[in-house]
Amino acid sequence: MMNNGAVAWRSKRQVTVALSTMEAEYMAITEAAKELKWMRQLLAELECGIETSATVLRSDNQGAIALAKNPVSHSRAKHIDLRHHFIRDAIEDEIIWLEYIPTADMTADSLTKGLGRQKHENCLRRMGMIT
Repeated sequence: MMNNGAVAWRSKRQVTVALSTMEAEYMAITEAAKELKWMRQLLAELECGIETSATVLRSDNQGAIALAKNPVSHSRAKHIDLRHHFIRDAIEDEIIWLEYIPTADMTADSLTKGLGRQKHENCLRRMGMIT
């Protein structure tokens, strides 16, 4: 989101098989972190005056957030491919900061699930696509 409007969003099938919901969410936030880093670099090159503080990335999976913020090796995560740990470096470099958001407030739900009309319209409103 930028200036109260969605500027980038994506819904994509994961190419790697995840063994748990936490692992799938961890992979998803890593992909989002890569997109955020690219966007920050683009805005810096365009001299748009982006903030130097970390960009907030919200997730509704507390397990994935805890895994990303704690760089200690976990027995449940030892099989996760190293490329998915990009998020840890982004947090350490203060490019991105992860925050928990309740599932009910997750704007991206309209891209990933079938929703009722009211919930879908709420998501569209939060993306700045309708008023």
